[in-house]
Amino acid sequence: QVRLVESGGGLVQAGDSLRLSCAPSGRITGRNGITWFRQAPGKEREFVASIKWSGDSTHYRDSVKGRFTISKDNDKNMVDLQMNSLKPEDTAVYYCAASLVFDLRSAPLAKTYSYWGQGTTVTVSA
Repeated sequence: QVRLVESGGGLVQAGDSLRLSCAPSGRITGRNGITWFRQAPGKEREFVASIKWSGDSTHYRDSVKGRFTISKDNDKNMVDLQMNSLKPEDTAVYYCAASLVFDLRSAPLAKTYSYWGQGTTVTVSA
């Protein structure tokens, strides 16, 4: 069993930065994947970025490449999502999810994930 707790959401202006954190607890190994999804009001949940728990592989959706960075903090045993140059279209509830095995092909698919956090809200004003 894996429990995930997100933190770091808030209200910012366009162009600002925000850092989200995901703290997993339970049985996590180097093969697991930790992924950020987001869901805007009235829209489907979409993939944002993913990292293998070992830290040696990452994957991003095209619209956040160059702006968002996913990383693992080995000291704190957490996964961070650094979001720079935020845009109003980044407004959403951001969820952290854990998969049993990290796989680049299945990482963007919500059905891949067995464990989900409760979400943290990011609001970007124009």
